[in-house]
Amino acid sequence: MLRQTSSVLLLAAALLTAASPASGQSDVVQTALHDYRVVTVADGFEIPWSIAFLPGGDMLVTEKGGRLRIVRDGELLPDPVPGIPEVLVRGQGGLMDVVPHPDFANNHILYLSYSKFVEGLRAGTTVVARGTFENDRFTLMDEIFTAVSDGSSHYGCRIAFDSDGYLFLSVGDRQAPPRGDLAAHPAQDNSNHHGVIIRLHDDGSVPDDNPFVGQAGAQPEIWSYGHRNPQGLVIHPETDAVWLTEHGPQGGDEVNVSTPGTNYGWPVIGYGVNYGSGSAIHGGTHAEGMEQPLHYWVPSIGVSGLAFYHGDKFPEWRGSLFAGGLSRARGDPLTIEGGRRPRGGTGFQGTGRGRALRRAGRPADHRG
Repeated sequence: MLRQTSSVLLLAAALLTAASPASGQSDVVQTALHDYRVVTVADGFEIPWSIAFLPGGDMLVTEKGGRLRIVRDGELLPDPVPGIPEVLVRGQGGLMDVVPHPDFANNHILYLSYSKFVEGLRAGTTVVARGTFENDRFTLMDEIFTAVSDGSSHYGCRIAFDSDGYLFLSVGDRQAPPRGDLAAHPAQDNSNHHGVIIRLHDDGSVPDDNPFVGQAGAQPEIWSYGHRNPQGLVIHPETDAVWLTEHGPQGGDEVNVSTPGTNYGWPVIGYGVNYGSGSAIHGGTHAEGMEQPLHYWVPSIGVSGLAFYHGDKFPEWRGSLFAGGLSRARGDPLTIEGGRRPRGGTGFQGTGRGRALRRAGRPADHRG
């Protein structure tokens, strides 16, 4: 179900499940800093993945199976949006993010990320398309980015725009096995798009000041690399810094700030272990030339969805970074100290799989 807390912080997508009816929605939830109430806004979705607010008040919700839905005046419209491109629904793949252009009020351009089968691939890759959204219909303009990657999992697929209009996109490592020579893992190889943050102009062209432009063999779209599967991505509303959360394996979910040309270490360094056996993956937690996370979770919370809170209803949470959790049905407010270093806590629990977080009523350019 789609729910909101006090009509201010919208805890979307994973709370957008039709399968499990809300229980105790009238009950006040108490936390150390604030009490809140969870209220159902809309239900009836099938595996919802992301949400966007439009200037006129409508909400758009992607469903993993390839449908885009409209919530209008608190009601889910019965028919999905026509014109959505065909997506590859396999493994973790499907229709994922939906983000309006920063000037959507004037140009009506909408961006979608999804998995797609491309000839010659074993499974599929991450794609970003743009099109116009008018009269409740999506009209495809073009696919502006197709990742050089292959696999049925770890697509990433989060989109965010900064204040200069640059588009940032997360692409996962496609679950390439972390074994053997870890320094030769695809996430450490800039000739592909495995485990990266991408930076583009809004038409998909590559900015001249991207860090790997002109470097032989490197993909020029790459902004940072050495990531595993970033599924939280947000631009700080004051500093314009690119914040992200990424899944670890068994343990080791991370918060990072993506900076140009930086290597975040996966799978050479990290704080997780192999699933089930608990055996070691990494050579250690630190290595020269590899960035440390600003925060990490052991055990993992299954990070997905990320938002800064700058409202006035919850003053003790103002300025906090909220990180959604899939595996532990929670949302953690992280207090930002000194502009960068987060200090952890738990804000809300038991509210469903926190797939996407948005501040209600804010157009979803993922700034704040």
